[in-house]
Amino acid sequence: MPVLRRNDYGPLDRPGPDLQPTLSVSVVIPAHGHQDKLDVTLASLAAQTYPSGLLEAVVVDDGTEPPLRLPDLRPESTRIVAPLPGGWASAHATNSGVAQSDGDVVLRLDADMLVFDDHVASQMRWHHAADYLAVLGHKRFTDYQPGDLDPAAVHDAVRAGKAASLFDRSEPQWIEQIIDATAGLRDADHRAFRVLVGASFSVRRTMFTAAGGMDADVLLGSDTIFGYRLHQAGAVFVPDNDSSAWHLGPRQIASRGDLAKAYRRPQIANRVPEVDLKRPRANRSWDTPLADITIAAAGPDTESCVDALLGGTARDVRITLTGEWPEPETGRHSPLDDPAFDARILLESFKGEARVRFAAHPEPDRRVPYRIDVPAGARPGPDAVTALVAHANEHRLGLVELVLPHGTVRLERTAAAARAHHLGTTVDDVWGAERITAGPLIDAFTAGAASAPGDAGAGRDRGLGGSLRRVVRRGLGR
Repeated sequence: MPVLRRNDYGPLDRPGPDLQPTLSVSVVIPAHGHQDKLDVTLASLAAQTYPSGLLEAVVVDDGTEPPLRLPDLRPESTRIVAPLPGGWASAHATNSGVAQSDGDVVLRLDADMLVFDDHVASQMRWHHAADYLAVLGHKRFTDYQPGDLDPAAVHDAVRAGKAASLFDRSEPQWIEQIIDATAGLRDADHRAFRVLVGASFSVRRTMFTAAGGMDADVLLGSDTIFGYRLHQAGAVFVPDNDSSAWHLGPRQIASRGDLAKAYRRPQIANRVPEVDLKRPRANRSWDTPLADITIAAAGPDTESCVDALLGGTARDVRITLTGEWPEPETGRHSPLDDPAFDARILLESFKGEARVRFAAHPEPDRRVPYRIDVPAGARPGPDAVTALVAHANEHRLGLVELVLPHGTVRLERTAAAARAHHLGTTVDDVWGAERITAGPLIDAFTAGAASAPGDAGAGRDRGLGGSLRRVVRRGLGR
């Protein structure tokens, strides 16, 4: 399997149109109502150039009354299935369709899309080149009205390669600006996943499973969260402009955009730490923290180290203290002679702090973007974690190690570690690594970055030198 670095898929040897495909694909279509649009979608899928024997369409009827029906024009292998018990809406329907299909690749498609003849084939060529890609189809919004299109005419136009002529006006997606500004995402930073929105994307089934599927608790905005889950699982995001489609009608949130944004903002903020415009810069904790910090408990320095990290500008952290933690004493005993005295002091000291946990060993959480090991003897300044994360993002690193007098601070990017594990290689190979022995970051973890009297820096920049402050701003996308 080719080893791709960061989101640069440029070195990938993608097969051409003469590929003899071997991978099967399940086109999963969540649907609720709008039989007329579904008829057009299935008619266009029936005219695909991808071999019909390798393609199945699974329509998940998410509670339509009367139920949806299969039109005459549809792929040879097409069926309608019911959602699995326990949920509803697009994400749950997608998970249900994936669970009831068996293709090597899952292609998620909305039920109001008219796809061009090579829509499926173009995306599938990427998946024949590597098994950890998230491929995005290209679409434009149209002024479609019910009855505007005859499915038979659509089928004939798509089969003839003339789908582009069916509409003469369209509206682009906002993600095209990001794609164009980053050389087709090849130069994108750790937030490339932001562009996985809309109605057409495909991943290997193994990658869908590794990402944990879609978040069925979210009724609107689940595609952005799934993009983040794919990123955390090590995916590379590939926009495929050759995989084109028409969206039948305007944006779904066009008429109630403000309310839709108000709903999505906290849903995404709780689950996706680094989409800055979605997560308010508030002094609070979120369901998915920015960083999981592990400290091996070692003597009286541990408490002050934890306090410094909890009081830093990166408040949104979760700290795990590792060691041997005693069970509560229930009988008469001498507390001052307790062999587990230091451990009990720590347990009591952070008993009420929800951001501190105690464990024998750390338990990695694949949702959290950064895993940071900090030695108990470190003396973090207020901006230590903020600066470390910003440095990793500014220099696009998967691993940063800071050599301190009392041990090594180690930041590992979860997405990089997941890809390295999948490919059987190192984090350095897939994202890059740096070992630092001197400079502002070392100072930040040894209390050497305290603000001088009269320093103009304040708030989140307090304690940072000028050069490091600029790194923080660039690394956090501000």
